[in-house]
Amino acid sequence: MKKLTFIAAIFIAVSIMFTGCKKDTPVNPIKIPIQTVVMVQPSLAGAINFAILAGASITSTNATVINGDLGLCPGTSVGGFPPGILNGTKHVNDPIAVQAKLDLTAAYNDLAGRTSTDIVTLSGNLGGLTLTPGLYKSTSTLSVSSGDLTFDAKGDANAVFIIQIASSLTTTSGRKVILSGGAVTSNIYWQVGSSATFGTTSVFKGTVIALQSITFNTGATLDGKALARNGSITMIGNTITKF
Repeated sequence: MKKLTFIAAIFIAVSIMFTGCKKDTPVNPIKIPIQTVVMVQPSLAGAINFAILAGASITSTNATVINGDLGLCPGTSVGGFPPGILNGTKHVNDPIAVQAKLDLTAAYNDLAGRTSTDIVTLSGNLGGLTLTPGLYKSTSTLSVSSGDLTFDAKGDANAVFIIQIASSLTTTSGRKVILSGGAVTSNIYWQVGSSATFGTTSVFKGTVIALQSITFNTGATLDGKALARNGSITMIGNTITKF
């Protein structure tokens, strides 16, 4: 009996030692409530076919690939194509770009003005969270760091997600946006009150409409649209694919 007790004690001690050394993936303890108010998509109208649309300038270095149209208005400087590849049409201050910019502004204002009795307030780090359909609001900055962000449509492929951000949006290197429960990229909208920055090799999804600029660091990818209302869009060997 004493021998068995001694062996059991050793087993428990070893288990505690390994458990203490284990590094679990960070989990955000915040639980997001289910919303009942249904959001509808904003109209992008003339901006619908653009993967990239900016106000001041568009700059790319290295092997950026854009799948969709590229537009600029009222700026005139588009650099980096080639070596960047544009699988779409470039519009710089032509009638299509002018109308797209007007429609971008209307969509931004629509998203920024949305309200809901079920609205959920977010702050700080979204990493580790699972967002369900509805309207979300931050009165400051938001980031996706120390964990990935999941959108869960709860089986409804038409479910819309809108995230209002008063200031900046950032992701850290390697972070991802994950879709589950039938969620689709075309139903996710990010209204950014200043600028958005995507970290190296991060994977992002949705339509990002920023008041100022959007920056993609090396290898970051976007499944959606990058629309910068007043500022510039900067890319470094990225892949942006319009859904």
